Amino acid sequence: MDPVEALRRIAFLLEWRDASPYRVRAFHTAADAVLALPAGPVDAARARALRGVGPVTAEVIAQASAGAVPGYLARLEEETGPAALAGWDLASASLGDCHLHSDWSDGGSPIEEMAEAAGALGHRWAVLTDHSPRLTIAHGLGADRLRRQLAVVAAVNARSATGLRLLTGIECDILEDGALDQEEELLARLDVVVASVHSGLRSEPGPMTARMVAAARSPHVDVLGHCTGRIITGRGRPQSRFDAREVFAACAESGTAVEINCRPERRDPPDDLLRQAVEAGCLFAVDTDAHAPEQLRRQSTGYARAARAGLGAERLVTTWPLGRLLDWTAGPPPGR
Repeated sequence: MDPVEALRRIAFLLEWRDASPYRVRAFHTAADAVLALPAGPVDAARARALRGVGPVTAEVIAQASAGAVPGYLARLEEETGPAALAGWDLASASLGDCHLHSDWSDGGSPIEEMAEAAGALGHRWAVLTDHSPRLTIAHGLGADRLRRQLAVVAAVNARSATGLRLLTGIECDILEDGALDQEEELLARLDVVVASVHSGLRSEPGPMTARMVAAARSPHVDVLGHCTGRIITGRGRPQSRFDAREVFAACAESGTAVEINCRPERRDPPDDLLRQAVEAGCLFAVDTDAHAPEQLRRQSTGYARAARAGLGAERLVTTWPLGRLLDWTAGPPPGR
């Protein structure tokens, strides 16, 4: 077994079991580190020398690189059962990612590198969603920079060697009155718009609900990003308070997908709200919110949460082929 696959599968199964986000991230970090090694057997001591690899992950690497199924993985698979393995198959069906950043805003890599990494994973499409201008700390894109970026995306697609189609998009701030932080003409030109709240996260539930409902009902918005804004690692950040029933009803009525954010420090929405969104009949986008190429590989953990919530590919837009995705974003879906 390939060490990278073994480590990713373990991270997936730990996410399925709702393990600590630190444990999940540790296996993803080790998988990123192993990418630098040549093929062939690697002993545990050599693996330990890699940045971010500890004794447990080193043993997994050593066993997998020798062609064996690591004992840690075998135990997890036995304990979680066939339902979790079906969830891994769901992750394998992923065709795209609606939320990734480049160095045009707060990502660390050029657009072309992000596109190449997504294509190397087997994605058929991915959406570039750098931030909008209100988020100055993230070097958000004003209208002129966004227009220039559209030309760059077209050039990247023309040179693509992987067959991946990089779609134009934005992670657009939802302003306090529910308006969107970009010119309407530009939003209408984009393939996919992710709308997220980044400010006033501790607002009272009433205004926050109205703000999110307005965005969900916008004809420009396709995905409601990391809906609670919570951070569950480090010093953390509490989740926003809003009427989830009303927000998810607006999403379901408008055909706006709810994002299942794959970042270990987010796990957004939390399980109780994810269940409410499922019951409301929403569509979902399993998104990495990647700010670096290696973070694109963490999408499987979002599919673990989706499968655990009982979702199948039909309601996960990130498993849809490009044509179906673009038909959906072009609309008009029900209620818009």
